[in-house]
Amino acid sequence: MSTIMSAVRRFIADEDGVTALEYGMIAALIAAVIVGAVKTLGGDIKGTFGTIADALTAP
Repeated sequence: MSTIMSAVRRFIADEDGVTALEYGMIAALIAAVIVGAVKTLGGDIKGTFGTIADALTAP
């Protein structure tokens, strides 16, 4: 029984999982910011590239 309790104590004291969770949350936040920026600027960028493409193909 003491080996189970010591394993539980080690599991609770282990902070490696917390660090991985924090990195995951930071990555999710960065992804959300990127998605928001792409949605906001997507139409403008598409229009700009369309204008450039039209200018390149025009005689």
